[in-house]
Order: sequence, then C-alpha cells, then structure tokens
Amino acid sequence: MTRTRSPLRAALSAAVLAPVVAVSFAALHSSPAHAQAVIITPSAPPPPRVEPPPPPRAGYAWDPGHWRWDRGRYVWAPGHWRPVRAGYRWVPGHWVQRGPNWRWVEGHWA
Repeated sequence: MTRTRSPLRAALSAAVLAPVVAVSFAALHSSPAHAQAVIITPSAPPPPRVEPPPPPRAGYAWDPGHWRWDRGRYVWAPGHWRPVRAGYRWVPGHWVQRGPNWRWVEGHWA
C-alpha cells in the first residue's frame, strides 16, 4: 500500500523545512570574505571613467574601476588587480536597473 501525503501536510512540511534549508545554504555559501551588502540606489551611476588597463600581469586579472555608492553619492573606485582563480574568468561588478532604482552586482569569478 502506498502512502500519499495530503496537500496540507506537504505544505506544512515545506514551510517547516524551507527556513532550515535556506539557513544551511547561506551558511555553506557565505563567509566573511564573501559577505556582501545589497546596494540599491535611487539614480543611475555616472558614465564610467576612461581608465586604460595597465599591461597584463601574470597570475592576476584586472578589475576595472567603477562607481560605488558611498553616503548618498557615487564615488569612483579605481581599477585594481585580483589574483587569478585557475579555471575561472573574472566578471567585473556592474550596476543593473531594477524599475526606478539601480542595484550593484558584485564582481565575481565564473
């Protein structure tokens, strides 16, 4: 005899387990080095500054400069080198428009 779960019981089980799974996932995939605040601004960033990259540097990826949000205004953060992670490519941080606001997507290895 197979036992079926009622929709109510299935929903209750999911409601009880979802926070545990979410907390466990967050604990596994976060660390102080990777903890990022969500940054949402009310206006578009200024156009990027022209910042030619320096000559290639063995073992490092160039992370171009960008506008960061600081105390209610945009401030330029100059480009810098990041140590390479073997088998990955660097995806620079960038601003994405969400409705009337702008959200910062942190640079990451992909």
